[in-house]
Parts: sequence; structure tokens; C-alpha cells
Amino acid sequence: MIPQIVVIDDDPIILKRAWNTLTSAGLKVVALKSGKALLEYIKDNSAPDLILMDISMPEMDGFETVKALKKSEAAWRDTPVIFLTGNEDEDTETKGLSLGAMDFIRKPFVASVLVLRVKHAVELIRLQRNLESVVDEKTKENENLFLHVVESLADAIDAKDNYTKGHSGRVAAYSKEIARRYGYDEKRQENIFMMGLLHDVGKIGVPDEVINKPGRLTDEEFAAIKKHPGIGGKILGNIKEMPELAAGAKWHHERYDGKGYPEGISGDEIPEEARIIAVADAYDAMTSNRSYRGALPLEIVRGEIEKGKGNQFDPKFADIMLEMIDDGSVTTIIL
Repeated sequence: MIPQIVVIDDDPIILKRAWNTLTSAGLKVVALKSGKALLEYIKDNSAPDLILMDISMPEMDGFETVKALKKSEAAWRDTPVIFLTGNEDEDTETKGLSLGAMDFIRKPFVASVLVLRVKHAVELIRLQRNLESVVDEKTKENENLFLHVVESLADAIDAKDNYTKGHSGRVAAYSKEIARRYGYDEKRQENIFMMGLLHDVGKIGVPDEVINKPGRLTDEEFAAIKKHPGIGGKILGNIKEMPELAAGAKWHHERYDGKGYPEGISGDEIPEEARIIAVADAYDAMTSNRSYRGALPLEIVRGEIEKGKGNQFDPKFADIMLEMIDDGSVTTIIL
């Protein structure tokens, strides 16, 4: 693809010479006479590879134009700028570079030097963008691999309980939807999804016969169950690249009123993601068959969540869960 360059200069002789020089070198050039003309041009045109801009222009100088450009849509905002200037003042260069200018080219310019500088700049920009693309692709591959590992681990956790197949995946999906409705961005939604998948990882350290016991647990057995948040927190705390993973596992059984476990913390002391997972976990626990009872009717589940607002659950996340129940979205979430 032929590189496109936008040149802005109020001097018609400089503008014409730059246009002739660069088009003769095989580049596509758009010539504009002012900063205001550039701001009009960007409304209906795609961003170029590079902008060459004079600093000293009437009405709106190069610095003011760059500041305005930074407020435009992303492609133009990120377009590299090289300033054309006859001023060799150090303060001018400092100001230009602080505004994000890529470089300076002195006027009057030598035609061959202008062509080389522009071509090198375009080549460098394209190499940088290609590298960013490769890095983004590899990062996505690594994230997908990590997610597959997490999903496999979640399946292994759920396999310990004969009655809760898919529990971790459902809690993850409900948590993500609560987070979305609360206003989390996509990255935080993906993070809480993984936290939800691994919230019960500590059950690896709980005997199967305790997890699957059909009757009432003894105090000793319940004490063993209550250890799983702490175990999960320790396991996931070793993943230094994503330290927030441990929060969901360690604190999803804390209560908003401070009567939960393992530490009895309350309110905003409980990490926000753990407060979201707590509501999602409780909903799925009540709507799933368990070793000691069948799934509860939805109206009873709704009543329990309503009753738990402010004591068991953070009210704002309980309200979102109730909203999801009422609009039927909890039954349409596909894992």
C-alpha cells in the first residue's frame, strides 16, 4: 500500500515544493494550508501514515493543532506528527516533543533528505504497528491457553461433587453478567469470569466423602468445608501474574455483615469481585441439586436473596442478581 502523507503549511511555496518532492518519490500526498483545514479534513477522511506540519501558522499554530488532534477519533489521534520548522530554538523542540511529535525537519528542506526522512519514518511506524499486532496476537493466544487451563481445572473441581457439575462455570457466567451490568469494562469482566471459575479451587483439599455426604455435616466436617476458601487463596496466591484470582477463592464466603468466613471481614473490606461472586455462588447453590436436597423453586431463591441484602450480600449486587432473575437472563446464559 502506498504511504499517505498529509502536509500542512501556510506558505504556498513550501507546500507546493513538499507536494512535488514527495509525490515524485511515489508517495500519496494531501496538501493543506492551515491547522483548521486539517481539523475539517479529518471529519470525512481516514487517517494517513504520517503528518508533516508547520509550527508557525496564523490563527492556529502547529502546537495548538496537535492538541486539537489529540482530542479526535483514535486513528487520527495516534497518527505520528513530524514538525516542519525554521526555528532551531531548544524550547520549541522540547515543547513539540512533549506534545508527542515524532521528529523535526528543518526548513528550507533538502528534497532528497525530506524523502529519506519521511520514508524512514513511515517504515519505522509500520514496523512498530506490525510488532504491536504480533504481540497482541501472542498475548491473546496466551490468554486463551490460560483460560483453557482454568476451565479444565474448574471441571476437575466440579467433578469432586457428584451433584454440582458445571457449578463453577455457571458462577463464572453469572458473576461476569453482574459485573457487566454494574459497569465493569471487558477486561475486568474477563478477570471476574476466571475468578468465578476458580472460586472453589480450595475444595481440592476437602475429602470427597465430606463434599458428597447426603446428610447433615458434623461440626468437624463443616470445619473441613470451611477451610476451602483459605486453601484456594493459598493455591491461587502463587499466580503472581494475576494476583486478583486469589480474592474470589479466599473471600467468596465472607458476609456483608461480617459473619462469614474465613476472616469475618465485612462491607467494603471484602474485595468487590468476591462480593459479586458470593451472590452468584449462592444463587447457583440454591438452584442446583445438592447431596442433601433438591433445587429450590425460583420464588424461594428470589426471597432468600432479597432477605440476604445488607447482611449476607452487598445490596447493590443482590439487586442486580434479582434483576437478572426477574428478566429471565439467568436461564439464558450459555457457557
